[in-house]
Amino acid sequence: MEKFAPVFVILAAMLWGTDGIVLRPSLYNLPVPLVVFIESSIVAIILTPFFKSQLPALRRLEIRDWIAFAGVALFGGAIGTMSITKALFYVNHVNLSVVMLIQKLQPVFAIVLASILLKEKLTSKFALWAGLAIVGAYLMTFGPHLPNLNTGNKTLQAVMFALMASFSFGLSTVLSKRALKNVSFELGTYIRFLLTAIFMLVLVLVLGNIGSVREISQKQVIIFFIIAFSTGGPAIFLYYYGLKRISASVATICELAFPLTAVVLEYLVHDKWLSSLQWVGVAILLASMVQVSRIKTV
Repeated sequence: MEKFAPVFVILAAMLWGTDGIVLRPSLYNLPVPLVVFIESSIVAIILTPFFKSQLPALRRLEIRDWIAFAGVALFGGAIGTMSITKALFYVNHVNLSVVMLIQKLQPVFAIVLASILLKEKLTSKFALWAGLAIVGAYLMTFGPHLPNLNTGNKTLQAVMFALMASFSFGLSTVLSKRALKNVSFELGTYIRFLLTAIFMLVLVLVLGNIGSVREISQKQVIIFFIIAFSTGGPAIFLYYYGLKRISASVATICELAFPLTAVVLEYLVHDKWLSSLQWVGVAILLASMVQVSRIKTV
């Protein structure tokens, strides 16, 4: 199964892409911190009975392990998720140009941080295919055109939140690789959601968002549970299984399946087909991810 590890990261990223187009728009009227708190808490509560017996094992973790997990929960679970959700809300989940453009920077952040923090050595072959993957992702999103920034008076805010999300997720990928060093991917998933839920509980209480729970409709309750059982817990399980077996640099290129899925779904949902050049971008991105996944960088 080791050689298929990148596939698990790709599958997780595809689930996240589906989340942004199909599920998250239904939560548009709720405060973003509350959305992240609820989805993280549901997963943490569901997983607690399964990992209660393993909690004593946490005593063996070093302070560096806890710092890494706290960083993952803070940047990936809290800041990154809130930022990408807010960015999508600002463009009303319809025009993804701004968000997807900034999302292309995530591998750049992750690869640089992985080389600094994890001392991952990158080959020229990796650099070639990683660069082509980003080029393919751009062509897939925009074709021969420049990004459309005419999304209304919230464009600047969307750009800033998307940039924050891109950096946060890039850093989270690197910290996740370090956090999984001394624990199983299953326990790592539980710790990630538990710490995120704790962080977000503090935040929603400080911001006074907890009262908005009364605004949650029955449909949104169902959406929250769908997220928990698909793009939430299961996606992170898949992601951590793959990440534990490949380098953070390879993982972040595989994560480009997120914008790929989001862009394709966005066009399909709105009955807009990709142009010929955009399909070329899809082919370049897919081929690049396949080639990157074959490179041994761990």
